[in-house]
Parts: sequence; C-alpha cells; structure tokens
Amino acid sequence: MKTLGYYNGRYGELDEMMIPMNDRVCWFGDGVYDAGPSRNYKIFALDEHIDRFFNSAGLLDIKMPVTKAELKEILQEMVNKMDTGNLFVYYQVTRGSGIRNHAFTEGAGNLWIMLKPAEISDGTQPIRLITLEDTRFLHCNIKTLNLIPSCVATEKAKQAGCQEAVFYRPGGRVTECAHSNVHIIKDGKLVTAPTDNLILPGIARAHLIRMCKKLEIPVSETPYTLEDLFAAEEVIVTSSSNLCLYANEIDGKPVGGKNPELLEKLRKALLDEFYEATK
Repeated sequence: MKTLGYYNGRYGELDEMMIPMNDRVCWFGDGVYDAGPSRNYKIFALDEHIDRFFNSAGLLDIKMPVTKAELKEILQEMVNKMDTGNLFVYYQVTRGSGIRNHAFTEGAGNLWIMLKPAEISDGTQPIRLITLEDTRFLHCNIKTLNLIPSCVATEKAKQAGCQEAVFYRPGGRVTECAHSNVHIIKDGKLVTAPTDNLILPGIARAHLIRMCKKLEIPVSETPYTLEDLFAAEEVIVTSSSNLCLYANEIDGKPVGGKNPELLEKLRKALLDEFYEATK
C-alpha cells in the first residue's frame, strides 16, 4: 500500500478512511499524538516514542484503548503492509466519542494511525529560521493535537522563505520551534532548553544529548535567550523527522558557522546511529 490509515481496528488507504463526527477531536482537538520515522521496515526509537505517547495521554487523563505492547504490534503490522519501508509513522489517541459536551466522555479513547512514505534528511544542507513570540499555552510538554499556533508559525516561516520558526517567551527566552527542538553550541558545549512545561521533551533531543555525552561534549540543559541564539557558534534543530539540521540564517541575519567540526561530528554520529538501528 502507498499510504495506510487505521481507526479503532479499521484499515484503509488514507483517502478512503472516514471518522465519526462525534469523535471529540472534531469538537475540541481533544487528544495527543506521537510520531517517528521508519527505515527498511524498522521503526526507529519506537519504545521511546510510545513511552512519551502514553505519558502525554496520562497527563490529560485519556484512557488508552491498547497496551504499549499491543500498539507496537499494530504499528509493525501496518509498516509491513507498505510498499516501502521508509515511512513517517504517526499515531494519536482522542478522548473518545460523544455528543458535544465540554465535560470528558467516559471510556477508552479512539486510536488513529497514519503511515506515509518519507525520508530522513541527512542534515547536510543549512536551513533558515525566523523568530516569533511564543503565544502557546503552558502545557507544551504534552504532545497535544492543539497545534494552531504551530501551524500559523510554520506558515509565516514558509512565507518568509524559511523552514522553521523559533519561539521565544517574554524576556527573550528561547523555548523551541514550531515542530522541532532548537539548541545552540556555545563555548564548545551544547546548550538546550530544560524539559519544563514550555517545551516538548523531544526524542531526537534526547538522542542529541546522549550523543554529546558519548562524544564527551559538555551539555547544559538551561534556559537561553535570543541574544544567545544569534551569537551561537552553531544553531541545531532536531526532530524525529530531521535528526540533526543546522541553521545559517535567522530573521535574515547570518548565524552559526563558527564550530563546523563539532557540528559535523554530531551530525554524522546521529545519522550513523539511525542507519545502524534501521539497517
């Protein structure tokens, strides 16, 4: 199959799938999601993604309709049905179905899955960024379906000829990007925002931190500012779809390019890890 969808046990090509109007996602965006890449029919870092998925659901008191083991089995079965093993593997759970009512529905949630062909970027080409004030709510650590601010920011980045938008809070604290985490190299060490309620604890972020420690590159999980961002030796953007990208321009101003050896060491190590795990 070229694409594949799943809804509570029903399978089909994405353009054939139908969702009941009373699913709470239609009324409230009431749900959480997670996603990651597959290569050669092997889903990368699946346990880490599923752990975060279940944690997001738990933080919103959404009852999962399957166990972690059952979800892993469903996802792998679906990957195996595809024409290619290089995929974007997406899954979400909504709170359930019922006549529109702000109060929670009872019972287990609805499980959605979507697969489509996709390739991981090798990170060799620079990207351009813009900065935008972070007007999202204060639960950014939960991977919810409420993504309107991120969609608006992504469109503004696109209109500016950029690939991502970097969010900042009052006072200039950098949080994350519209759909990525952002980090800097400063004085030869990795500086990344702490995993508080203002950022999503990215899986690729965790792999970046672990790789830095493996390569004996110091890591500081501390808040940093726009001033730090523009003055950084390198600016790194990570996500499950793009494991290690780097920026050379923000708001039309050149950035980074001051520690290319360290950047290349990290990029290569992270891609090698991915290729090894999915060979």
